Amino acid sequence: MPTDNNIERKQGSRSLLVAIGIIVLAVAAVAITGFVFMNRPDDFIEGQVEGTTVRISGKLAGRVVELYATEGDTVHAGDTLVHIHSSVVEAQLGQAEAIRAAAAAQNRKIDAGTRIQIVSAARDLLNQAEAAVTITRKTYERMERLYSEGVVSEQKRDEARAAYDAAMAGRDAAASQLSLAQDGAQSEDRESAAALADAAGSSVQQVEALLADSYLVAPFDGTIDQIYPEEGELVSLGAPIMSLLRNDRWVTFNVREELLADLPMGARVQVMIPALDREKIEVEVYYIRDMGSYATWRSTKSTGSYDSRTFQIKARPTEEVRNLRPGMSAIYNEQ
Repeated sequence: MPTDNNIERKQGSRSLLVAIGIIVLAVAAVAITGFVFMNRPDDFIEGQVEGTTVRISGKLAGRVVELYATEGDTVHAGDTLVHIHSSVVEAQLGQAEAIRAAAAAQNRKIDAGTRIQIVSAARDLLNQAEAAVTITRKTYERMERLYSEGVVSEQKRDEARAAYDAAMAGRDAAASQLSLAQDGAQSEDRESAAALADAAGSSVQQVEALLADSYLVAPFDGTIDQIYPEEGELVSLGAPIMSLLRNDRWVTFNVREELLADLPMGARVQVMIPALDREKIEVEVYYIRDMGSYATWRSTKSTGSYDSRTFQIKARPTEEVRNLRPGMSAIYNEQ
């Protein structure tokens, strides 16, 4: 016959099992109720606001003399942003200008022709040669008459003839020298001098083009995003001085391809910007691109599933949004 102690133990075990069962049923009921009645959280895609940033740099290596803008300033196209000084390039400009002046002077000299003193001397020589021709001609004519009369020998007559011929040759040579002096330089010399003057002028223009970059200006309206050197620092050729943020904005999302049906080209959707007090803005899709195999979502099952590619989507706000800046998050709730 069971004792009283055994009966009490059996009754205690039954009570404990009943209590455990009630607790399990209660937890299950709460879980089922939560699954059925609680709202399922919305699926969302997080993107980012972006904008065009251009680095301002020049073709001049030198020292930053002055910065005319600070980070965060709003500037307009054509505003001066920085002054860079280069003593080396300025010295090159002085040298190029001196060479241009010398080439221009040489070109003017060639164009002006031979100096008047040289022309005058050539004309005097021609006059002397013509006088010599006159004298030798008269001497030859007299010797010819005397020879015909038998007064002088044939040799004397021939000597007078040779002197006359030599005087005429000298006159022709003097006339040629005068003609050359009056004509001035040859055409080849003129072309060479003109080419040297043009080359010197081009050198000056090249150095001036470099110096034009000593003052860098804003290429468009925007906001100074970042300044790299400080005043007084040296910068190398092509080194960025500052970055300028254009006043354009867009939102970029990376989505799986099964969501593309809800975001076709030209679609207008609502996105929420947490940084702007959760403000909702309307954006329009204008760009869709496959991100490549590196961004593919691989299936974890060998059957019944498939790989899903990732696409990049860009969308512009349909209206201007104040204080919207690159780097802000943009939340898109799936419909």
